[in-house]
Amino acid sequence: MHEESELVTGEAVVLGLRVAKLASRALAMGLDVLLQFAALIGLGMVLAFALPETDEGLFVALLLVCMVLVMVGYPVVFETLSRGRSLGKMAVGLRVVRVDGGPIRFRHALVRGLAGFVVDFWALGLFGAVAVVVSLCSSNGRRVGDFLAGTLVVRERVPASAGHAAIVMPPGLEGWAAQLDLTRLPDDLALASRQFLARFGELRPEASHALGWGLAQQVGNALGTPVPPDVPPWAFLAAVLAERRNRDHARAFRGYAVPEHPPVPGYPTAPGYPAVPGYPAARGYPVAPGFAGPVAEPPTPPSGTAVPVENPFTPPS
Repeated sequence: MHEESELVTGEAVVLGLRVAKLASRALAMGLDVLLQFAALIGLGMVLAFALPETDEGLFVALLLVCMVLVMVGYPVVFETLSRGRSLGKMAVGLRVVRVDGGPIRFRHALVRGLAGFVVDFWALGLFGAVAVVVSLCSSNGRRVGDFLAGTLVVRERVPASAGHAAIVMPPGLEGWAAQLDLTRLPDDLALASRQFLARFGELRPEASHALGWGLAQQVGNALGTPVPPDVPPWAFLAAVLAERRNRDHARAFRGYAVPEHPPVPGYPTAPGYPAVPGYPAARGYPVAPGFAGPVAEPPTPPSGTAVPVENPFTPPS
């Protein structure tokens, strides 16, 4: 039985991918090793023809250099260019992602490649024994290189029933969210916010109110931005995560920074936000911290948002 991933992706959606376990990773690794050894054999033949037969020491030295370059360079180059997939992972349907679910970059691939060569597999890894032991001891099947690089291998091919519950940017908050400094948002806080939004409709109103306001205050403190008045916590969190998605996509797939949005009238960057159009004060959601009373019923989000509003539970009397 596969474990569902508990990650929040850069686009702030429920991750429909599953954590790759040892068997699938071993198969992908085996395919990659076959390709690497084929490349080494080809390079060895080229060196044998190119170097004089009497210069055996130079041949051995160059062969060792080629071995290191192939064993380290092959995964680094492919995982960097393909955003986390070597040829073996492509064949099996795996991908390396950051621990927050976002795409990896060169530094992540380089750390994984160096750790794989030195610790996990070859130099000190006893031909993969270290990687196997560490992976079996990890709940997410991570090896030493994954821990050092902050990465995780997940499955891309999942049953059609494993759907995606996208978190949509609440209407009217686009310009405000575009001015946030999201580099200050910790990954674990983004994960907690995504999980709250995914389970919003399953919580009792009192619990969703308390948890939502607590998370909104933590996110606001991390970003240095107060929650705008008359904006319910779920809308505030959804706007932050949706903007995080847009910027991550722009960096990962378009190769350029997200252009700056012109300020939207009514959304200054300084504290003191006016009420958001289309977001009247929701029943049970105060505009300032310190609310202690029960909530009559959950807030009603506007049309177009993916956050559920129907609550099957009845609040206690």
